[in-house]
Amino acid sequence: MPQSLPEEAVTASLPNNQNSLVLSVPFSASGLDPSAEIPVISALQQDGLLQGPLSATAVEMQESAPREAFLPKPSVQAVAAEPVAAPRALPQFLDRDQSILAFNERVLNWAEREDVPLLERLRYLCIVSSNLDEWFEVRCAAHVSAAKAGDETGPYTRTSFERLMARAHELVARQYQLYNQSIIPAFAGHSIRLVSHGERSAVQRKWVRDYFLREVQPLLVPVGLDPSHPFPQVANKALNFIVRLNGVDAFGRSNEVAIVKVPRALPRLIRLPEKISGRQRLFVSISSVVRAHLAELFPGREVAEFSQFRVTRHSDLAVDEEDVSDLRMALRQGLHHRHYGQAVRLEVSSSCSPMLSSLLLEQYGLPEQALFRVKGPVNLVRQMQLVDLVDDPALLFPKWKPAWPKQLYPGRSIMAQMRKNDILIHQPFESFDSVLELLREAVNDPEVLAIKQTIYRTGSDSEIMRLLAEAVSRGKEVLAVLELKARFDEEANINWAEQLESLGVQVVYGVVGLKTHAKMLLITRREKRTGHLKRYAHLSTGNYNLRSARLYTDISQLTCDAQITADMDAVFRHLSSHNKMPELQRLVMAPFHLQSRMLQLIAKVAEAAARGEHARIVLKMNALTDELLITALMEAGRKGVRIDLIVRGACMLPAQRPGWTDNIRVRSIIGRFLEHSRVFYFSWGEHEELFLSSADWMNRNMLRRVELAWPVQDKALRQRVIDECLVAYLHDDRDAWTLTAAGTYQKPARPTEGQGAQMALMERYGAAA
Repeated sequence: MPQSLPEEAVTASLPNNQNSLVLSVPFSASGLDPSAEIPVISALQQDGLLQGPLSATAVEMQESAPREAFLPKPSVQAVAAEPVAAPRALPQFLDRDQSILAFNERVLNWAEREDVPLLERLRYLCIVSSNLDEWFEVRCAAHVSAAKAGDETGPYTRTSFERLMARAHELVARQYQLYNQSIIPAFAGHSIRLVSHGERSAVQRKWVRDYFLREVQPLLVPVGLDPSHPFPQVANKALNFIVRLNGVDAFGRSNEVAIVKVPRALPRLIRLPEKISGRQRLFVSISSVVRAHLAELFPGREVAEFSQFRVTRHSDLAVDEEDVSDLRMALRQGLHHRHYGQAVRLEVSSSCSPMLSSLLLEQYGLPEQALFRVKGPVNLVRQMQLVDLVDDPALLFPKWKPAWPKQLYPGRSIMAQMRKNDILIHQPFESFDSVLELLREAVNDPEVLAIKQTIYRTGSDSEIMRLLAEAVSRGKEVLAVLELKARFDEEANINWAEQLESLGVQVVYGVVGLKTHAKMLLITRREKRTGHLKRYAHLSTGNYNLRSARLYTDISQLTCDAQITADMDAVFRHLSSHNKMPELQRLVMAPFHLQSRMLQLIAKVAEAAARGEHARIVLKMNALTDELLITALMEAGRKGVRIDLIVRGACMLPAQRPGWTDNIRVRSIIGRFLEHSRVFYFSWGEHEELFLSSADWMNRNMLRRVELAWPVQDKALRQRVIDECLVAYLHDDRDAWTLTAAGTYQKPARPTEGQGAQMALMERYGAAA
């Protein structure tokens, strides 16, 4: 059972003393030390993250609390990181694909935890399946090709493929073992059951057969294989059956193999009526419905054996933007071909015979290691539908209602409040609705003349897009930089582009060869008092997507800063006109300067460490795979810089390696919300810089995308970002996994009774609704 906070737990200062964040902070200069519990403020001072005097709130806290509560235990001493001697060779980077699989193992751990509500455990299980689907679709084609060719040199080899597949097989085996031995029995304990054909009563079987005849059979077209009926095209990740038949067909031929494709239009889970469920919540899967009635699809033939199967295909769209006249049309055509790309994985039922599995492997040109035999539905990700079908609050996390941003007064003009000071919004703890309200206010304000916005992932149902359309109808100039190449959101974005263009919105697709990943909104208004034009801006680490804004942690900043908004206007003009980019005053933009600026800052901190001065780097991001930046961080750590990296997903930096990365710690936070904010903190001597950004530290973000980073210069807001996005996560012992010198991740120290950053922030901003 979760335990109460230790007596030594204290509060950290936050702006305006609003619901102070409570964390128990085990800290020492060399790492987390459970034997020492000190307040976040003291940890910050020792950690080098807090420079200068404490805020008034912190001073008040110190005056009102016993002095002993703010001191580390005698056994803990804060010491500077020591430079380490350079070994002969740079340590080898960790494998990116292995790191992605390790991330999914961490996510699966949440599905395995019995303290997590049951429907949420199923959700995490399905998230892992979805993540694996995307990994195979995007990352595995080159590995499969290398394995088939027998390559043993270069970045992709037969050996690397075999190692990746071995780990993927282990992960999938864990998934299905958990599904069959833990989650399904736990559902039965709540009278929720997926009923197989053998378990159905006579009345239930009749209902299912009637459903099959009425809703399913009319959509099924079995295809018998012979020279005039070649193997049918099977779409990416679609559910299919392969059937071996005895007897002969209507023409006396003994073609024994047939394929049955199950259309995506059919629901994957069907609830049985209450009157035949006996006070239980009973469901049947579409695969079970089809399986039970396969014989009815082949009258006069005997079904000797069958298996479900599912093919995953390479799905990363490749369009030569230099060689197409209409990018939107080229992408729309490419979307169709994506469903039938190179096969990279084959999933079959565990009972599938060698004869059928070999036939499928040969058909799709796959090596044996790409075959996954599963004990359950091959489309496990579609079990996510059960979460919505059951919808039992007792089996879900308590509903979370984000607070209205603390810096904003509800019911008042947001632009008027922005004129007074910059505003930070920490999602999903604070509501993204305030950003919508800003756009809504701009649309309705007759003094607003122009609205410019980037769109990356907004979803198929978007209030933001409707507001942009309404702005045009009210006579405003509207520019939408809409990224058509946002992976797996291409179709939604293409549809929005067509709709917005038809209404008069000026839609541009960014820069040829680059993805526009920056998140920014710029509003230009003529001020009544002065008659001058003034800009109002929103910058964010996350997308303009209402759904993800409730599930992802991100930071939004609202500002009227003249230099930042002028920079944003220059970026918009560059994206729409492709004119030469002027020198920016505050923003740092990829692919031009972001990587080089980060390298410069790392070098400055490293030089300070070499001089024996204070030197500290703390970075929070989703992925760290840029080899140039990784090398710079390792060199800085070797010179004595103390570096903490909070990297949710793939991390190729080998931390804690003797002689090279002793001073670098890497942790990954896996919690209720998806960590998505990017925060870059550099401190050396008397200097300190903190950036928020749309970019991860990946080569693609630095060199092949339009990204932005911007400094947080207001001291109070900067301290708030440090408190909430860095300190809270550095001292998380509930959800934080630690990268070891062996390249593996160590589980959280106290996964049930510890203090997590997300939990503390939820407590700080309000209670579950």
